[in-house]
Amino acid sequence: MSVAYPEKPTPQDAKIMGDFLKNLSTTYPCPYCAADLRKDLQKNPPDLRDKKSFAQWMCEMHNRVNDKLGKDLFDCSKVFERWSDGWKDGSCDY
Repeated sequence: MSVAYPEKPTPQDAKIMGDFLKNLSTTYPCPYCAADLRKDLQKNPPDLRDKKSFAQWMCEMHNRVNDKLGKDLFDCSKVFERWSDGWKDGSCDY
């Protein structure tokens, strides 16, 4: 979602994405996860200034979840390489 976010979002773009995240935190099928997301959004509001800021915020949020689950953290400097531009070596990880 974040790599498709506009480079220069309008106030309406930011509202739509903010509302989406808020709604996701109330409709996520796992009640525990939904409550945890609501807490995270309160403590770490989304940075919706631009695509790069939102992508960084989204990656950091995802890493907080990975950390809680004992999973490896993703290198957030590679967000666009992974989710938008493709790996520099031309490989695909699907």
